[in-house]
Amino acid sequence: QVQLVESGGGSVQAGGSLRLSCVASGNTEGRKCMAWFRQVSGKEREAVAWIVMGSPSISTAYADSVKDRFAISQDKASNSLYLQMNSLTPEDTAMYYCAARVVYCSPSTPSPVNFPNWGQGTQVTVSS
Repeated sequence: QVQLVESGGGSVQAGGSLRLSCVASGNTEGRKCMAWFRQVSGKEREAVAWIVMGSPSISTAYADSVKDRFAISQDKASNSLYLQMNSLTPEDTAMYYCAARVVYCSPSTPSPVNFPNWGQGTQVTVSS
């Protein structure tokens, strides 16, 4: 089992930036894919960025709504996953979750039902 703890959320004005962090602990060796999801109350949880881990070349993918604004990265030494969010808009306001699974991700948008491990979430609020 993998435990995930997110941090870094907060309130910013439109155009601002935030960097989310996710630290993994427990059985971290089997992770093949990690992702950032977000959810607005009353709406489905959606993937915004995901990263394939353990392959010779790390590959990343993004939802169209955040492409060129968000960047996902990892630090293997500290078992950390990051999400750099730039040029934030009010539409980015949501609870952001870190997720992990032991199956590789494809470039296609992953579904939250395929991720067994989740953090508690960190709130991001962007004001206009």
